[in-house]
Amino acid sequence: MEWFVAGDYSLGRVLVAEGLAAIYLVAFVAARNQFRPLVGSSGMLPIPDFLRAVKFGRAPSIFHLYYSDRFFAVVCWAGIGLSLAAVLGLTHFMPLALCMLVWFAMWVLYLSIVNASQLWYSFGWESLLLEAGFLAIFLGNTSVGAPVLVLILLRWLLFRLEFGAGLIKMRGDRCWRDLTCLDYHHETQPMPGPLSWYFHHLPKPLHRVEVLGNHFAQLVVPFGLFAPQPVAAVAAAIMIVTQLWLVASGNFSWLNWTAIVLALAVIPDSVYERVLRVDLAPGSVSAPIPFVVMVFGVSALVLVLSYWPIRNMISHGQAMNASFNRWHFVNTYGAFGSITRERFEVIVEGTSDAHISAHSEWKEYGFRGKPGDVRRRPRQFAPYHLRLDWLFWFAAISPGYAEPWFRGFVERLLRNDQDTLKLLQHNPFPEHPPKHVRARLYRYEFTTWKERRETGAWWRREPL
Repeated sequence: MEWFVAGDYSLGRVLVAEGLAAIYLVAFVAARNQFRPLVGSSGMLPIPDFLRAVKFGRAPSIFHLYYSDRFFAVVCWAGIGLSLAAVLGLTHFMPLALCMLVWFAMWVLYLSIVNASQLWYSFGWESLLLEAGFLAIFLGNTSVGAPVLVLILLRWLLFRLEFGAGLIKMRGDRCWRDLTCLDYHHETQPMPGPLSWYFHHLPKPLHRVEVLGNHFAQLVVPFGLFAPQPVAAVAAAIMIVTQLWLVASGNFSWLNWTAIVLALAVIPDSVYERVLRVDLAPGSVSAPIPFVVMVFGVSALVLVLSYWPIRNMISHGQAMNASFNRWHFVNTYGAFGSITRERFEVIVEGTSDAHISAHSEWKEYGFRGKPGDVRRRPRQFAPYHLRLDWLFWFAAISPGYAEPWFRGFVERLLRNDQDTLKLLQHNPFPEHPPKHVRARLYRYEFTTWKERRETGAWWRREPL
């Protein structure tokens, strides 16, 4: 079976498997920590209500068979256990069938969470993780060589992720074409990180270089993934560097880390040996016939389903982050086709006064990730995903984004719901819930170097 396996990609196969397992681990932990107030039986968008309205055929999920909050927690813990086993490398030494079963179980469990959790899980990196996780089922273990076809499918996924993002930028917003988008983006992105203030204050010529580098990495470099080595490895290295730049400049959940993990599978053992100064044992060149048949079947399925993302990419009406089937397999990707020029924030406040007057004292709730207190430095949370904070960013752009869940959020604040308060950084009413809650809209801007030195504030804000 030497023609079926790639003996020079044994370390790349291990790195991509353990990297995806680590991302699964983060995803299951985040689901476990946040599900009760978001989608639990008494949550803002309860899963039981969704299951009564939507059949299995539209949203496949094991929760159609049975749902309770305790069972959701069991699903999360099962996912945590399986992904931890894969992170520790235990799946590499399991029998091939058991290894594949572990990866299949992780995919089924996370698919069930995504398909039942509605708006809170409507992000492109959910589909990205599910697609990459499904392909990982067929990476095999140390008893078989890394299948050439699966490595190609991983490159095809990385190509669609990067090239789709590059296309949507060129088509979506003029500032990507005149190289000015990063004059705004570091400040207005959904959740700035601890270095975003510094990135925003880079000289404007460097912002132009950033945009040009982005266009090169997303519109030109992806074609190098299918070139002979070492060109493919160089293309992957460029993508890794640009993704690390994005990791440093903001919080985009596991989007960037998944791209990095996929790129690691493009680099052959010979490159790792030179860079790491190690000697790697050659990978296995064997593969059982049933495994070969399954890999060919999955490859044929991807080939057929690729019609829809290809059609989307060549269309002038290109859609961002769309799944063309209920299984989130062979999707189209793309991010920030348009850039907001101003940053708005919804600030939530409460008062203990029974009757509101001009003298009422309003106290502000603090969130973990989104800006609030102007003196609080932005935090680094990625690859962890703060789902409530992200949807507040959308709510600040348009109230329509908040309509399905915001009333439920406020109701929970009015009774000091402990599960909801765990999503927040600061509760100004620890003893008794507030009598009234309000939301105010502010415009936020990063302070200047001078303002930062004089006041210690990272932001300045203006009530709208």
